[in-house]
Amino acid sequence: MPFRVTFDLDDKDLRYFRANMKQAQAAAEKLSEEQLLASAEKLVVEIRKAKVPMFVAVRVAKLTSLIDMVRDADWQLPAAERKNVLSALAYFADPQDMIPDSIPVLGFIDDAIMIELLTAELRPEIDAYSDFCRYKKEAGAQKGKNFNREDYLATKRKALHGRMRRRRASAARGPSGRTRVRLF
Repeated sequence: MPFRVTFDLDDKDLRYFRANMKQAQAAAEKLSEEQLLASAEKLVVEIRKAKVPMFVAVRVAKLTSLIDMVRDADWQLPAAERKNVLSALAYFADPQDMIPDSIPVLGFIDDAIMIELLTAELRPEIDAYSDFCRYKKEAGAQKGKNFNREDYLATKRKALHGRMRRRRASAARGPSGRTRVRLF
């Protein structure tokens, strides 16, 4: 029988996670883009191999999406958004984060919470990339002389990058008009 657990993070909690994110980013400054990506990919593999609760396992796909959008040469993630995603992945470069990953089961709970916070923060980027992947799949199914895959993807990519920026700009303010808390 499933059991649902929910909790709210107040401003103090968010400041705590933000401080941990800033600390992780500072520690990761000496790492290359490839090292950040490899660290996040390593965490994904570790979580998939470990016997973790389902709520942790489910969030791994979200982390994988962040990694994929940086690695996908067709997506051509613009520099500002690329920097944001890499900044988000910095948290996963340190296995000794808030709860060390070496602690069975519990070690990935902070990672699951951080993935949830980051995917909320990066929702415009994730949604745009998800749509782009769908267009890429559709382009792969197209055949014929009159279809140019590169032109098709370039048009879709340009539109999605624009949408991503518009949504990011409108998300910068919450519904109350207050500036929302950012993790990076």
